Amino acid sequence: MDRLIAKMKAKMAQRVEHTETELARIRAGRASPALLDGIHVEYYGSKVPINQVATIAVPEPRYLTITPWDKAAISPIKKAILTSELGLNPSDDGHIVRLEIPAPTEEGRADLAKRAERVGEDAKVAVRNMRREAIDGIKAMEKRDGLSEDEVRLGEKDVQKITEEMIQKVDRLIEAKRKEIMEV
Repeated sequence: MDRLIAKMKAKMAQRVEHTETELARIRAGRASPALLDGIHVEYYGSKVPINQVATIAVPEPRYLTITPWDKAAISPIKKAILTSELGLNPSDDGHIVRLEIPAPTEEGRADLAKRAERVGEDAKVAVRNMRREAIDGIKAMEKRDGLSEDEVRLGEKDVQKITEEMIQKVDRLIEAKRKEIMEV
C-alpha cells in the first residue's frame, strides 16, 4: 500500500509541476523566456524547440531577444512565433529577433486570469482522479491481500491528506499567477 501511495504522490507532484509550466506560458505582460517554451521551429526539415536553435534573453521587462546560432533560423523563428497562440509580432535586424510584450488591457487581463483558472481547475480534476484511482487500488488490495478495515481507512486518510496538499499547491500557483496578471 505504501508503494501505491508513493506512486500516486509522485504522479500528483508531476501534474502540479506540469501546471506550473502551463501557467508560466500564460503571458502576463512581462517578458519571460518561458513564454516561448511551447514553440517549435521548422529547422532543416524537423521541428525543434526554439531554445535549441537560439539564445533567449530578457534585456528589458517588456522585451525578449532571440539570438539564433544560425542566421538561416531567423525566418523560421519569426514564422513559428507568428503562427503560435501568443499573438506577438516579431521583428528582426538580420541578426536578432525582437519581441515586444504589450501590456494586456483590463479585458485581456481578465481573459488571462480565466485561462489560468482553467489550467488550475484541470490540474485539480487530474489530482482528484489520481486520488480516486489510489483509493480504488487500496480497496482492491483489501479484497486481494486481506487488508484490515483500519489499514484501508489509514491508507485512504493518507491519500486524502496528500491530495489536499497538492490542491493547495495548485491554488497557490493560480493565486500567484492571478496577482501577476492583474498587476498594472
